[in-house]
Amino acid sequence: MMPAAALAASCVTAGTGGAIAADLLRARIAERIDRCGAVRLVVAPVDAVAAALPPALRRRWRAPARLAEQAFAIRRVGPLTVVTARGTRGLVYGAGWVLRHLDVAGGTARLSLARSVDQAPAYATRLTQIGYRPKNNSYDAWTLAMFRRRIEDFALWGASGVQLIAPVSDDDATGPLFPAPPRETLAGIATIAHRLGLHVALYYPELGDYATPRAVAAEMAAFRRTLADLPYVDALYVPGGDPGHTAPDRLFPLVAQQAAVLHARNPKAPVYISSQGFDAAGFDAFYRELDKRPDWLTGVFVGPQTRDPLPVQRARIPARYPLILYPDIAHTMHAQFPVDRWWPEFALTQGREPINPRPAAYARIFADLAPRTAGSVTYSEGVNDDFNQFLWFRLGWDPDTDPAAFAVDYARVFIGDPRAAALPAALEANWVGDPATNAGIDATLARADAIRPARFADWRIDALRYRAVYDALVRHRTIEARARRAAALAASDAIAARAILARSDGPEATALLARLNALAERLWRGARLQLSVPRYGASNVERGANLDRANIDLTGRAWIEAQMANGWPIPDRSRRSEGALYDDLGRPDAEPHLVRGLGLARDPQGFATAIDGIADRIPADGWDPAALDYAETLYDRPLRLHYPGLDPHRQYRLTITYAGEDYTLPIRLVANDRFVLQDAFARTANPMQVTLAIPRAATAGGTLDLAWTRPPRMGGSGRGKQIAETWLTPDPLPSGAMHP
Repeated sequence: MMPAAALAASCVTAGTGGAIAADLLRARIAERIDRCGAVRLVVAPVDAVAAALPPALRRRWRAPARLAEQAFAIRRVGPLTVVTARGTRGLVYGAGWVLRHLDVAGGTARLSLARSVDQAPAYATRLTQIGYRPKNNSYDAWTLAMFRRRIEDFALWGASGVQLIAPVSDDDATGPLFPAPPRETLAGIATIAHRLGLHVALYYPELGDYATPRAVAAEMAAFRRTLADLPYVDALYVPGGDPGHTAPDRLFPLVAQQAAVLHARNPKAPVYISSQGFDAAGFDAFYRELDKRPDWLTGVFVGPQTRDPLPVQRARIPARYPLILYPDIAHTMHAQFPVDRWWPEFALTQGREPINPRPAAYARIFADLAPRTAGSVTYSEGVNDDFNQFLWFRLGWDPDTDPAAFAVDYARVFIGDPRAAALPAALEANWVGDPATNAGIDATLARADAIRPARFADWRIDALRYRAVYDALVRHRTIEARARRAAALAASDAIAARAILARSDGPEATALLARLNALAERLWRGARLQLSVPRYGASNVERGANLDRANIDLTGRAWIEAQMANGWPIPDRSRRSEGALYDDLGRPDAEPHLVRGLGLARDPQGFATAIDGIADRIPADGWDPAALDYAETLYDRPLRLHYPGLDPHRQYRLTITYAGEDYTLPIRLVANDRFVLQDAFARTANPMQVTLAIPRAATAGGTLDLAWTRPPRMGGSGRGKQIAETWLTPDPLPSGAMHP
């Protein structure tokens, strides 16, 4: 049998200037085939194609009429398939098209070309962020060889470049998993990207306050050192916050100086700035700076922790400045695009940064936001969001990309079994509704188990299987935990209840947990994905290390056992026997009085939607599960509850569980837009319960509307207005009194 390299060489010929793309295509084809079959490819810049063709075919070559900078074309010339473009980047894009359409079944290459192909991207900017820092869930343990493969994949799928987080950011300067120093690694990544024709952007946070010339000079010196360490910087992105906290009147002059330094080296490098973290006054100042029309500024990028929605910014920012979208594709909660009504058992276990293919959601988000922009830089923290990254590249190339068709290409190129194409959508559907009643979760796992990866498949099939196994584990543990909790609370005494709560999960959950551990080990070896803090060195459990949460208690055992000291049985938490109207806010099936708003399907960032969330705690910390989940709204949007059908002749009292993350913002609570029940209330414990009397006048009309707000015009993430539970309870009727 012909060696793989020689075999691939016989399939692909490079013209002058086409060697980089041709070598990459040869290497990927060699991984997939035993025989070239009839496939013969010529890869060459448009002005070198004729010379690369056999003399007998040169007269048949017709060059494309026009090729934009990032465009490519594919033509049939006799038995040959020609991939051409203006330069290396376009040729690599064309090579990616070939790989996505190459049939390698049975080890023989086949390529169908029914008509000529001419493609160019719809959006010029299609980048993703690389953070070589301890917070990252994988990249901080990568070698340059691993980054080379990764960036080649990005290029083959249509990325226009990569954005590198500066080595000085809101993170430790070094990490225990680094195989090489950050500056050396970032320089290597920049070299890899430029060789493929990709742009290298620098994400450079300003972390000081710059109140003095000395502070500005120190920052400028640090910026010059960073530029000196990088062989290429083609664009500069400076966030206003997240991280950083520099006011616009200091930020703009500082970035102007940095732009001048960069332009002395690369006069064409664009410079972008963001409004992240600003409060309303900061936004006003930001807009005033933009109204001055600084000529060193290219545009504005719009990302998480931004209180003005993108349409508002587009209307307010001068038209000369294009917007670049900076979407968070890595996170599921406490994030820019939270999963809609995500069930608490998923949130508690899989956490904020799980393996998270979301084809339908991100296609919808792209369609909603991208048309107002000139492109995107996806915010990522490693490989947990791999599917989303590549989907976003393809949407940036062609906004009409069908997520299902993209999944077919993803499965063909990375896994080699077409059945894998159904997994991303199935995994997204796993997170819809209650895991205990979603039988589709088991069907998804069966589908994942049926896949037979090709010999060239990499860690991606393990990632999808890890999610499928984890979802099934959550489902079966949820069913068992609810049964144990119900049996314990119904037990005849506390001793019996303790014994019930101490029971272990059944054999099915135990087997799933064993599978999860094995897949985590494979993902560490294949992608350095850090799914555990003690085992793989993850920086924090919230940074993707959800293996450490796979077996946590879901019954609320610690809380139940603590309540036993007050006697047995434990009172019903819902207090329905008292006539209470109970909401377990944050649990989608138990918040009947919550005013949801637009909903995340129409409002993906939640600017006008109540969002279900989970605290940074677990039941073993002594919290009842009902206190762990909460509802919240963002920025100045009130969190509202609506109670119809109340008895106008009864007095009501409201009990509130304030709980969530460790925010201590002053909260205002108003009933029916008239009655102030709390003003500047700040909880002193987490969780904390408060009971208030509702004025009779507030319920005299038979309805009650409650609205919680936080101080207006604040910035940051917009979060912190978090309510976990409410009970609206009528006071008992006087003895002998009859209901009217």
